[in-house]
Amino acid sequence: MKKKNLLLLLLSGFIGFSALAQDANKSASSPGDAKITPVKIYDGLKNPWGMAWLPDGRLLVTERSGEILVFKNDKYTGVKLTGVPAVFSNGQGGLMDIKLHPDYKKNGWIYITFSKPVGDLATTAVVRFKLKGNEIVDKEDIFEAKPALKADFHFGSRVVFDKDKYLFVSVGERGTQPKVQELNNDHGKVHRLFDDGRVPTDNPFVGQGDAHGSIWTYGHRNPQGMVYDAATNHIWEVEHGPKGGDELNLIEKGKNYGWPKTSYGINYDGTVLTPNKELPGIENPKHYWVPSIGPCGMTIVTSSKYPEWKGNLLIGALAFTHLNRVVLDGTNYVSEDRMLQGKGRFRYVAESPDGFIYAITEGPGTLLKLVPKK
Repeated sequence: MKKKNLLLLLLSGFIGFSALAQDANKSASSPGDAKITPVKIYDGLKNPWGMAWLPDGRLLVTERSGEILVFKNDKYTGVKLTGVPAVFSNGQGGLMDIKLHPDYKKNGWIYITFSKPVGDLATTAVVRFKLKGNEIVDKEDIFEAKPALKADFHFGSRVVFDKDKYLFVSVGERGTQPKVQELNNDHGKVHRLFDDGRVPTDNPFVGQGDAHGSIWTYGHRNPQGMVYDAATNHIWEVEHGPKGGDELNLIEKGKNYGWPKTSYGINYDGTVLTPNKELPGIENPKHYWVPSIGPCGMTIVTSSKYPEWKGNLLIGALAFTHLNRVVLDGTNYVSEDRMLQGKGRFRYVAESPDGFIYAITEGPGTLLKLVPKK
């Protein structure tokens, strides 16, 4: 056999072997898979986004189309809340996160983020409301990212409360790349508010020229995951990069997270977005993913039902269709375990009040309960 043909044969075999190895990796069980049994609670979801449990045991699941489904005792009740605000349900827009006020039992406030129609434009908004049975009442506008824009993508958005009951909301950059580094607009930012929407006077940019006072951090692209860790008083965030460069960030007051001046990704057409992966004055991610996994909703494990996972982050992965368990050492990334590979585009994961972990996926649209194996 001629040397050229032999080399081609060897190369073709190597490529074939690599492809088989990748396929095997996609279907391989992870260490975490051996610890849990994913139980399908419901498979009639379409594009679910967020989850929140009420003290009476009801579970609320948001759909991007603008619906909030009601579950009870691990079953869909067939009921949807009435009175949901009108949403801009186009492109990546729609109803997104849902969160109860830390003092819900006293005040009854529930918060949602959604893409709000503003004439023929749209923006990321936060509304709070109360429930009367399954009816939404007493709606109050809390926050509206300005200015409203034409783009139908990169809205964000998640909400969390910290120990002092401040409300943090993430907002995507809506394609406004250079303006993300400017403080006179709300896009590509994490905002900090009082629970009624007022701006705290100790926010980092209050009183600085035309800077918007609600801004807590800036330089974000499309932050679709955020969680508050009460044990350490830290806020963790994940955001989508372009082609590569998804980020895990520790959110800290007044810091610049770089987009689009720095990135570990490139443009979708393969061209260079920026030559800079790091720059002075810019906060580096604690971890980044190349290629992109499409990180989305996240939680931190506190339940004693998963003792080996305590303190781990669980992050939904859209592009790579898995649930990502990230091990931390303080504020440093240590390792990750890609669980439930191929089970769907994991949009959100959360702990129930009784300590079980639930996850929602799209493609297929399912609600899963992760039951620990004995």
